[in-house]
Amino acid sequence: MTYPVQKTPAQWQALLANKEGAEPLAYQVTQQAATERPFTGKYEQFWQKGQYNCIACDAPLFDSSTKFDAGCGWPSFDQALPGAIVEHADHSLGMARVEIVCANCGAHLGHVFPDGPTDTGLRYCLNSAAMGFDAAK
Repeated sequence: MTYPVQKTPAQWQALLANKEGAEPLAYQVTQQAATERPFTGKYEQFWQKGQYNCIACDAPLFDSSTKFDAGCGWPSFDQALPGAIVEHADHSLGMARVEIVCANCGAHLGHVFPDGPTDTGLRYCLNSAAMGFDAAK
């Protein structure tokens, strides 16, 4: 699949290595589908009001009003902003999961599971390293 924003691996690596607010694992998470260890991400227990954006391209992803504490060790949301993400089947590690990526640049964000506690029934489980935060939005 192609995305509106495209860069070479070297361009993504340079951008994410120098981006303000990017965590050290940003490139590995967003471009190589790595996962940060649970309970280590800066947004796991972060509850300010605002908007979470893709760390790679700054596209809006989630509103803070949809964030909840799932107790899983990663930031969790019950609803993405309209058109913000794309879902892909993920059969890595011997599991059947649904990967979520940024609809604007294809950056790996995490996975979505059908066990959320709200009316959506969804739990978007994200890596903090894949996100930025804007308190003004």
